[in-house]
Amino acid sequence: MIDYETYCKIHDHRTRQGLSVTQTARSLGLHPETVSKWSRIAVYRAPVQPKRPSRLDPYKGQIVRWLDEHPLSAQQVFQRLRAAGFIGGISIIKDYVRLIRPPKHKAFLKLDFASGEAAQVDWGEYGTIAVGNTRRKLSFFVMIGG
Repeated sequence: MIDYETYCKIHDHRTRQGLSVTQTARSLGLHPETVSKWSRIAVYRAPVQPKRPSRLDPYKGQIVRWLDEHPLSAQQVFQRLRAAGFIGGISIIKDYVRLIRPPKHKAFLKLDFASGEAAQVDWGEYGTIAVGNTRRKLSFFVMIGG
């Protein structure tokens, strides 16, 4: 099967440049029968890959139930599946868990208060400061009023 770029090159060589099938095949490094076949095809269509069954298919319902009940990691799901007889690897589990688990959104809540109605306070430390012959923690207090 060839890709779209090669398909376009075949048609360019054959129609615009007027090269023969053999010349086109030699130029593109293809078999002449391939060039002949694709020269006759008017519209490129990507190949349709048949859906193959997955080793994970029999376990997908169970995985969804586990994740609905508990926030398990892919590794924990993998361990449970191993105990249930799954013989595949962990990468297929990670891909499936990533696919079905909803994306995490940053939690935020925008607050709006009238002036003097609320304040936010924080306390922290920033390194040390010399006081006489000793060093003391430099602490700070921040308050923002709304």
